[in-house]
Amino acid sequence: MALQNGYSINSTPLDESGETTPLLKKQVVDVDDSVPPQCCSARYNLAIMMFFGFSVVYGLRVNLSVAMVAMVNGTNSQPTLNSSVGHECPVSSHGNNNGSQTPDQPDGIPQYSWDSPTQGLLLGAFFFGYLVTQIPGGYLAGHFGGSIFLGGGVLGTAALTLLTPLAAQLGPYWLFGLRALEGFGEGVTFPAMMAMWARWAPPLERSRLISLSGSGANFGAFVALPLTGFICHSLGWPTVFYMCGGAGCVWAVFWFILVSDQPGTHPRISTREKHYIINSIGKDVTTIYLWYPLCHYIKHLSITLQSIPFLSLSLSLSLCLLTQGGGHGWSVPLLPMVLSVPLWAIIVSQMCANWGYYTLLTSLPTYMDTVLHFDLRQNAFLSALPYLGGWAFSVISGVVADSLLEKELLSVTAVRKIFTITGLLLPAAFLVAVGFSGCSGVLAVTFLTLSTTVGGTSAAGVFINQIDIAPRYAGVLLGITNTFATIPGVVAPIITGYLTKDVRFSFSLIIKLIHSETAFQNYSIYLI
Repeated sequence: MALQNGYSINSTPLDESGETTPLLKKQVVDVDDSVPPQCCSARYNLAIMMFFGFSVVYGLRVNLSVAMVAMVNGTNSQPTLNSSVGHECPVSSHGNNNGSQTPDQPDGIPQYSWDSPTQGLLLGAFFFGYLVTQIPGGYLAGHFGGSIFLGGGVLGTAALTLLTPLAAQLGPYWLFGLRALEGFGEGVTFPAMMAMWARWAPPLERSRLISLSGSGANFGAFVALPLTGFICHSLGWPTVFYMCGGAGCVWAVFWFILVSDQPGTHPRISTREKHYIINSIGKDVTTIYLWYPLCHYIKHLSITLQSIPFLSLSLSLSLCLLTQGGGHGWSVPLLPMVLSVPLWAIIVSQMCANWGYYTLLTSLPTYMDTVLHFDLRQNAFLSALPYLGGWAFSVISGVVADSLLEKELLSVTAVRKIFTITGLLLPAAFLVAVGFSGCSGVLAVTFLTLSTTVGGTSAAGVFINQIDIAPRYAGVLLGITNTFATIPGVVAPIITGYLTKDVRFSFSLIIKLIHSETAFQNYSIYLI
């Protein structure tokens, strides 16, 4: 959530008249009128590298979702349930009889008898590790530079992915631990990305650069899901993890060769582009401020408490202002962050957005298999379809958002609110419709695709807000918000696993309604 009228909490202190310089106006003064071309520029090359990096990241993340269908012995993994049979969709509704049956695997490929709760725990294991390294990753990336952490996170996760078949053979506990370690390595990637863009992205190009690089997540899911299904069917599920792990290792080599932490150290950037980026972003600010309304209120409260000078000084310094210790290294203003209303609005918004997203990301292939009875190849393709629209809309929304800001048609605050609310409320409505689509595979896939597609607009909203409110600490802020936003990734697959244990059909309605309720509650919080 951006600050009112586009004010940044990294901006100049408020004077007694309460006047300050809006973010957009300040940039017009600082930036040279001559903007270097975007094509083949260092900043857009960085965005493309990040795009492919996050494509690999999400390939590593979602491969187990489809592979699980092939890894599990369907004849033994599903418990006999008297209460659930009547809630299943008939197999004939899609004209196939392969759904809910284990796909044929090449000779020598092992399969396992894991029940639904075990599968849910394995699908959610990644997020247990992912939860841990968000904040440390953001802090370290902001302090030491993000390139080594983004590249190292992908490389480490890719190397661990190569061990997945071995871990599965040893048992579910080993696989759970391995997936948690993969999440541990991957948890630093998004905070590192934001820390790098804090040094690379001119304010009027933030939306398109960050949304372009982050859209690799949806693109990676779109490519990885059907590719995983095809590989599982033709070569066996272990090959999926060898290919995904190998792709991550290859990408990491190019990343470490081509990428620099900041424009000033990039060996191939033009002088014109380097000056444009540095002048656009401005010099680092050593003072951090709270959200304007809270700081303004406390300033006037301090004036009314002049009879108690120590109390007045304490309120002003501890709540409105935290300076960096010049000789004590890079520090983080934790108290202003904890008291920041916009930061908490971002946290709630990301949690709501990720509840539905992670539920679909981890459990949609299982839903397609056990409820709608699509075979493995249909399952993989239809599970991937929603992410194609999400990828396209996230890129488009970034371009549109920056255009609105460049033309000064809307403030930063208004742009972020519009794209966030659009990306939360409309997807929630479509997810409710999925719950009422019954056994119609066409309707279910249509509503799921519309939900994820429209949800892509939030890429230019809440998922960029951290760099709006505090560019210097963008990596740390993303680590904080992403920590909370990862909780649905831990909880959703487990809940889904237990719901599918007892009820094959109604879980879809329950999960969608839970997400929709949180989205509608978030609407009132974020809009304020």
